[in-house]
Amino acid sequence: MNALLDIRGLTIDIDRDSGPARVVDGIDLTVAEGESLGIVGESGCGKSLTMLSLVGLLPNRIRATGGVADFAGKDLLAMSSEELRRLRGSQIGFIFQDPMTSLNPVMRVGAQIAEALVYQSGMAKPAAMERAAELLELVGIPSPRDRLMAYPHELSGGMRQRVMIAIGLAGSPRLLIADEPTTALDVTIQAQIVDLVRDLKDRFGMSVVWITHDLALIAGLADRIAVLYAGTVVEDSPVDVLFERPTHPYTRGLLASLPTLTDKPMSRLPSIAGTPPEPGRRPPGCPFAPRCALVTAVCTTSVPRLAPVAGSAPGHRAACFVTAGEGAS
Repeated sequence: MNALLDIRGLTIDIDRDSGPARVVDGIDLTVAEGESLGIVGESGCGKSLTMLSLVGLLPNRIRATGGVADFAGKDLLAMSSEELRRLRGSQIGFIFQDPMTSLNPVMRVGAQIAEALVYQSGMAKPAAMERAAELLELVGIPSPRDRLMAYPHELSGGMRQRVMIAIGLAGSPRLLIADEPTTALDVTIQAQIVDLVRDLKDRFGMSVVWITHDLALIAGLADRIAVLYAGTVVEDSPVDVLFERPTHPYTRGLLASLPTLTDKPMSRLPSIAGTPPEPGRRPPGCPFAPRCALVTAVCTTSVPRLAPVAGSAPGHRAACFVTAGEGAS
């Protein structure tokens, strides 16, 4: 498949009074046309910042400092603010984590969807409101014309998230980025949102990037999973291969911490000792080395490359000297 998005060597720094601190260090990611990529990792590993940098939405004092992000032949990181504004929504849709902080609380949801349509396509407001009702119906909101007049607080959490999906779809984007959109929802609604996004992806042929810390959740949506740790990709694999043959010690630790039907009642789940390094304080060598049970001398002095895993399926890569056998960068 042809790559729609190809990120190479992305670095992101926080500007601090004491000097810049690196939070994303050489990210390499590819998303093919029509593919679903899951990005997983602990809080603070750079998942959201990586995607926000592509559309020029990084918070103040955080900036992309290097790399290339090729989207359909154009480098997103080299675009002007005006070019990115035109691209957002029309080519790249975004579903944010918390709709209560993303939706305008004093603006009716129909007007918020219509606003996106008017801005992106120049559609007249009456036509935009009609399309907004169609989008609400598309994302499974009952009585969509009545809901056009509702304020966000009048909707349930699941319905608010569906409104966010409708806004993300308003411009018929080629790539839809979902930033932990089910975090505050109960498990039943989470499953409904995952099913909805998967169905919409298949219907419209979109590519989807789903950011999450929940490996079990993403298993039903993603074609491929990239595991991030301390601002780097430590494993990138087809989803079925990752669950059957996790290679990086960090990925193994994440999967081991998931409960299974065979666990004994009241038994404690395994956990990964230690904590991730703070931005700007990465240890020399492999960033996971201080927490790794398989650490060797080379792990503490050299940085492993993301490289094909010997004997595994095509497209399975890991950055580990011990389990994947790649050389130092």
